[in-house]
Amino acid sequence: MKRLTREQKKEKAIVDIINKMFEIAGHDVTYDDIVGVDKWYDKYTMTFDQGEELKEWGRQYLIKELKMRKVYAQKEMQWFNAMWGLRYSDFDEHIKSKGSNPTQ
Repeated sequence: MKRLTREQKKEKAIVDIINKMFEIAGHDVTYDDIVGVDKWYDKYTMTFDQGEELKEWGRQYLIKELKMRKVYAQKEMQWFNAMWGLRYSDFDEHIKSKGSNPTQ
């Protein structure tokens, strides 16, 4: 079996993390279901805690599969969340529970 290039590994990682995101969020959807669908990210949500679980899973995945250092894997997961992450259904409640005001 042919080894994947670094770029192919990165593309596979995106697909794997998107699939895991839907799994953690409890949606019966995969990457293949959303390819070519406009604004697919508006149709699904996840909780803040599910988002944190995904970030941790993704960080460990990137360290193992792409041999990233921890700090870079954390940054990649932040970028992933900004680009492809689902909207948090309980973001306002989470902010209130932390006692912070994002407008300050």
